[in-house]
Amino acid sequence: MFERPRAGERAVLVHLALNAQIDPREQAEFEELAKSAGADIVGQVSGTRRAPDARYFVGSGKAEEIRDRVAASGAELAIFDHELSPSQERNLEALLQCRVIDRTGLILDIFATRARSFEGKLQVELAQLEHLATRLVRGWTHLERQRGGIGLRGPGETQLETDRRLLAGRIRQIKSRLARVDRTREQGRAARRKADMPTVSLVGYTNAGKSTLFNALTGAGVYAADQLFATLDPTLRRLDLPNVEPVVLADTVGFISRLPHELVAAFRSTLVETCEASLLLHVIDAADPERAELEKAVIEVLDEIGAAGVARLPVYNKIDLLDHGEPRIERDDAGLPVAVWLSAAGGGGLQELRQAIAELLRADTLRGTLELGAGQARLRARLFALGAVLSEEAGADGGCRLQVSASRKHLRQLCRQEGLVEGWLEAAVH
Repeated sequence: MFERPRAGERAVLVHLALNAQIDPREQAEFEELAKSAGADIVGQVSGTRRAPDARYFVGSGKAEEIRDRVAASGAELAIFDHELSPSQERNLEALLQCRVIDRTGLILDIFATRARSFEGKLQVELAQLEHLATRLVRGWTHLERQRGGIGLRGPGETQLETDRRLLAGRIRQIKSRLARVDRTREQGRAARRKADMPTVSLVGYTNAGKSTLFNALTGAGVYAADQLFATLDPTLRRLDLPNVEPVVLADTVGFISRLPHELVAAFRSTLVETCEASLLLHVIDAADPERAELEKAVIEVLDEIGAAGVARLPVYNKIDLLDHGEPRIERDDAGLPVAVWLSAAGGGGLQELRQAIAELLRADTLRGTLELGAGQARLRARLFALGAVLSEEAGADGGCRLQVSASRKHLRQLCRQEGLVEGWLEAAVH
């Protein structure tokens, strides 16, 4: 066993293409991730392989190549652009004689440096601890067994068992605190629903310009920089729109391809703002030659967190970097906006975006009269809880006549929750 170094940012990057050709975009993104974490890149190793090796992930020959590169460059760290199993990390560290971090550990480290709010720090710590829980053995094999003999007999609990118990206790504590934060957020969402205030959420690939756009629309002063995951903590601000009531604009964490599952689970409460939104503004870097692939990656993450059914408006940002980029609204055959082109940094197209949001929210809102029978008291209560009821009149047969105003999305969700035919509520409002 070797003594793991406590510090050191000199890193060798390892990228392996599995059953495919090496993708230069993925390599460039991996390098940018390492730089965002503060790594001093002193070497890179790449290659192709049909399937991961059970022992080293990269195969014994490639592992020896990495070892030689680490030794020649004096690297203190090897970063793999893949998810490694605990045993693979342990085997690689023993061979390379340096620290080994996989893609998940790298992204978690970036998140740990970017979290500013109490909730954000708790979410990052939860993700880190859940990732660490499977890796306690790494570098601690001398503590994984009890030993007999004079002076070595004890209560029967190994150091690893103690560490696991303490870790599990801390995870439960963090989840309890996050549950309280989530209840507070839910109270805020309920109040906004009752006040009939829609939420518009910014989503998109990291570094697409979401925070810059958020600042341009609201003047919030959220930190924005040309780096991956510059903004981590969610921010909510009021946004005034033409000819409609104000809405709440939410800035959320940026997405990335192969987003670690630990992060998706830990940031579930934050991502609820995305799932509960009336409209998603999908911010896309219009100047990125790989924007179609990045757009697809974001849609996959939205599907993973349960937000695939939310209305989505593509917003093509950074048109100032294009040769013939002009602010504009693209519309479908019905005249509704389907995309907006703008420059958040330059300010061109912001008014067009406000207009497009207002048009879509007006089209999504359903107002009218809904008549319920005496046996539909549960549905009546759910409509009141949703904040959709403007006024109520009692009917002669024990029923009621409600004046309602709600988004079609929320009415469809209510239909599913009550076991009604999809679209029944929309059809019943007149």
